[in-house]
Amino acid sequence: MPIIQSAIKRERQSSKANKQNASQLSAMRTAIKRYNQAVESDADNKEDLFRNASKLVDKAVAKNLIHKNKAAREKSRMASKLN
Repeated sequence: MPIIQSAIKRERQSSKANKQNASQLSAMRTAIKRYNQAVESDADNKEDLFRNASKLVDKAVAKNLIHKNKAAREKSRMASKLN
């Protein structure tokens, strides 16, 4: 446990940020999985799920949670499955 006040605050902030980042990454991964399942089962809402997953991938890049190349790769794979 830190004793210095600034270290205590920094630990509190990093813990909060870690939870937020993990939540956002999890939401992105879940959206991608839902989209992939919809494509495999040939569901009607593929386009909506694609848009939602792409949006979450872009948000993850904007917050530096994933690299832009990974985002491009994920979006490219999803787009090729859609077509």
